[in-house]
Amino acid sequence: MSLLMKHMSILGRLLTVLGLALLTFYGAAHILEFLLYRVSMYQFESLKPRLTNPNPTTAQAISLAPLAASVPSFFAWSKQRIKQYEDSLTAHLEPPLAVLRIPRINIEAPVLEGTDDLTLNRGLGRIAGTAHFGETGNIGIAGHRDGFFRELKDIQLGDEIEVETPEGVSTYIVDHLQIVKPTDVQVLQSAGTPTVTLVTCYPFYFVGTAPRRFIVHAKLVSDASSSKAAI
Repeated sequence: MSLLMKHMSILGRLLTVLGLALLTFYGAAHILEFLLYRVSMYQFESLKPRLTNPNPTTAQAISLAPLAASVPSFFAWSKQRIKQYEDSLTAHLEPPLAVLRIPRINIEAPVLEGTDDLTLNRGLGRIAGTAHFGETGNIGIAGHRDGFFRELKDIQLGDEIEVETPEGVSTYIVDHLQIVKPTDVQVLQSAGTPTVTLVTCYPFYFVGTAPRRFIVHAKLVSDASSSKAAI
């Protein structure tokens, strides 16, 4: 019996060491993930202009406030999307064009150029052919329904969408929600006014290739130039 107890004690110590090793590995992986995400946000920060003193005799410059970016919350993400996001962190991408926030439903994500697989695994993507940030027109932004745009399932009319670019923060109000076919690209057309259209697949929890698109349309109520002037 004493020999059995001795073996059990050794086994217990080995399992404890193994458990500690696994916890250390898990923690290190998430620390690396956080650091890589912050590098992406730092790249965005480096693009922000400085507001020079309006007095031409003074060379003093004032930096814009730091960007309050956070690591993505994976609570509602699919396991596959989490893995694809983590894999994307090792790839080099251009700095974000903007950061999109929807405070009420806790969405905050970098907006990159394009909608290829790597880009949408890392963040949101500006849809080619739609307006660029700072232009008058309809800016199309795509995201995965099981990743950065999962919480769009809870969006409501009247919600605020904030888009921060190097020029400042623009605020949009959600004024239309609809579900369309993938071929209904007219939702991205511009009406000649500053708007943002968010696009993701639908239904949100559909298994396989989702047959529809969930569309969030929002109109501009406060532009970046006004927010910049207020600083």
